[in-house]
Amino acid sequence: MATESPRRPSRCTGGVVVRPQAATEQSYMESVVTFLQDVVPQAYSGTPPEEKEKIVWVRFENADLNDTSRNMEFHEIHSTGNEPPLLLMIGYSDGMQVWSIPISGEAQELFSIRHGPVRAARILPAPQISAQKCDNFSEKRPLLGVCKSIGSSGTSPPYCCVDLYSLRTGEMVKSIQFKTPIYDLHCNKRILVVVLQEKIAAFDSCTFTKKFFVTSCYPCPGPNMNPIALGSRWLAYAENKLIRCHQSRGGACGDNIQSYTATVISAAKTIKTGLTMVGKVVTQLTGTLPSGATEEEILAHSNLRRSPLVPGIVTIIDTDTVAEGQVLVSEDSDSDGIVAHFPAHEKPICCMAFNPSGMLLVTTDTLGHDFHVFQILTHPWSSSQSAVHHLYTLHRGETEAKVQDISFSHDCRWVVVSTLRGTSHVFPINPYGGQPCVRTHMSPRVVNRMSRFQKSAGLEEIEQELTSKQGGRCSPVPGLSSSPSGSPLHGKLNSQDTYNNFTNNNPGNPRLLPLPSLTVVLPLAQIKQPMTLGTITKRTGPYLFGAGCFSIKAPCKSKPAPQISPSKSVGGEFCVAAIFGSSRSWFANNSGLKREKDQSKQFVVESLYIISCYGSLVEHVLEPRPLSTAPKISDDTPLEMLTCPRASWTLIRTPQWNELQPPFNANHPLLLAADAVQYYQYLLAGLVPPGSPGPITRHESYDSLASDHSGQEDEEWLSQVEIVTHTGPHRRLWMGPQFQFKTIHPSGQTTVISSSSSVLQSHGPSDTPQPLLDFDTDDLDLNSLRIQPVRSEPVSMPGSPRPVADRRGVSTVIDATS
Repeated sequence: MATESPRRPSRCTGGVVVRPQAATEQSYMESVVTFLQDVVPQAYSGTPPEEKEKIVWVRFENADLNDTSRNMEFHEIHSTGNEPPLLLMIGYSDGMQVWSIPISGEAQELFSIRHGPVRAARILPAPQISAQKCDNFSEKRPLLGVCKSIGSSGTSPPYCCVDLYSLRTGEMVKSIQFKTPIYDLHCNKRILVVVLQEKIAAFDSCTFTKKFFVTSCYPCPGPNMNPIALGSRWLAYAENKLIRCHQSRGGACGDNIQSYTATVISAAKTIKTGLTMVGKVVTQLTGTLPSGATEEEILAHSNLRRSPLVPGIVTIIDTDTVAEGQVLVSEDSDSDGIVAHFPAHEKPICCMAFNPSGMLLVTTDTLGHDFHVFQILTHPWSSSQSAVHHLYTLHRGETEAKVQDISFSHDCRWVVVSTLRGTSHVFPINPYGGQPCVRTHMSPRVVNRMSRFQKSAGLEEIEQELTSKQGGRCSPVPGLSSSPSGSPLHGKLNSQDTYNNFTNNNPGNPRLLPLPSLTVVLPLAQIKQPMTLGTITKRTGPYLFGAGCFSIKAPCKSKPAPQISPSKSVGGEFCVAAIFGSSRSWFANNSGLKREKDQSKQFVVESLYIISCYGSLVEHVLEPRPLSTAPKISDDTPLEMLTCPRASWTLIRTPQWNELQPPFNANHPLLLAADAVQYYQYLLAGLVPPGSPGPITRHESYDSLASDHSGQEDEEWLSQVEIVTHTGPHRRLWMGPQFQFKTIHPSGQTTVISSSSSVLQSHGPSDTPQPLLDFDTDDLDLNSLRIQPVRSEPVSMPGSPRPVADRRGVSTVIDATS
């Protein structure tokens, strides 16, 4: 590392290429030495320290470059080993930067510009088109949406304009003006969502005309002023009231279990509040405090009581079926386009995110103690018939923390939640619920909810019977069984329309009773950011030294400048983003070797990449294993996790770096990806791509998808089909553990073999071992047979790799005994 610089110019883009460096956990003494080397003036060496620009926000982006479903380059991932790159966006106090980290491990700079502070930016994916809906900006794509302090007009207030720039030509193609500040941008292949304070505006991705808007969002103190979650089709936001006629079945369950630490913290807060009230009363009686202050507080509390706003309510709408114009959830409005409407928390919602399939939703509140995982089961009729299953409560801790980022793994078995304290919490979950264990998380693939033994033993029926008798919830945690919640919201929830009597005859319908049991999960790993000199904050405080890391908090001599964005790094807070991906650390450890195709498949869990506000991207290797203190390891053994940093990339920009602005060359990765996705979109729609000499010849897999049988806007219906069965797996009678399997041998050729042997042999006239020949079971004298208690062959199961010819000549008798 010392002889060769990790940075070099890129040939195809002209930007900078950063090679990964091996990362190891520093010891306490190594961290102190690093601190002294950064603090001691560089007068002795004569070289001043390298100046770096200030990072304001970081984000991992999904665009055409890493779209595995529409980019033909990634359709054969498992056979070719070609995996999508990580796309990273960094916002500075002056401009922004875009990085790509391919599977080769070398980070490549794709875009860099300095044009003032940027609050939010998104690379817009190619829209979904059809014969009736064309893309008006196809020749300009890819597009970059930017919200900066000074808009294109120059007369609008700061952060009140969204400018869309073409990365192909470098020109601005669209500008959307607003009267109030913009806080965030979200996009998918259908819409562009602009997030305002207490409002949401959605624009069509093909024409950028307004499609619908929401004005009933609940205000959040931060860091996200208006938290939303945008999936491939659904949009979730925080509603400011609960409408009974649209309320879905289920919702959040109570978190009425407090540890000793939580009880002490709550008692301390109560004592502090009481002392504050006593002090105010004493000062008012002595005349040192005007009585008007108390009257103002009373007036504020009375207004709060009269306020109809209810925190913690989530509304999910379908962006395809929702009507144009204002989306209003009220008692007089219909439920067209409303997927679900349910209470998620008692406090205001701070952050939420969908999983890759869009069926799971994770929500957090402003306290940050517990995170809720919901499964959304929709009904085609109305949102009141939909069901929301509260599968997990992810318990972080008892201290308050604001959540800024949530990310799922690709198989939805792991969730990482990052707070403004710079800590990323890794939780294990299952897409179908249940307790995470060795059987569910020690395999490289997702396993079924129940094992073969659980199916054959009928444990599912027993669990459902116990759950129905206990009131719908069967949780091993005290206080969580039979009580949907401890909050006043859910007391009203139970008094709404109760389930009809006929639902008891439909236990297989997931939208009806019994509801799945709630599982409380603790984090298996808590990855904290190392506190270096680049993380000096503005708060006053002593030097804090820890094991392997420390932070410096310098006193404020003047009033700090106003923050650029509500989610920026303020005193003691660090902006952090995380994502799961295949390992890219092979180059840092073995720079002279070539990467093997199966090298990234040696781990059960994908690597976790974390980017912080000081520009260091670190790959952490996650290794789950059975709990070391468990007396016996079985399928139900709890998990523990080992984490270690494997590689790091220093991506922060310095003032000496050149800008990398469009227009770009035709071989730029962003342009190549946009062309590939647009070409694939034209094939799916049955249209002629621009520049083609004539009608296209459809290839095998495109023929069925792009056929003009319907003529409607449902050409991709096959790829959007999602089946959820309502009945459990059928349990065959002979799969029960009370049955024994015994082998019948031919008459006169029976040989007793030990139970440990799996080979059956028969003796011929010469007493030489010979393989068992074919015979007809009708000629056997069953009465004269002496059946020995030998071990039988495995039962023939569907999909068994054992050929039928190997089982020929061996008859099986099933003996049912109690």
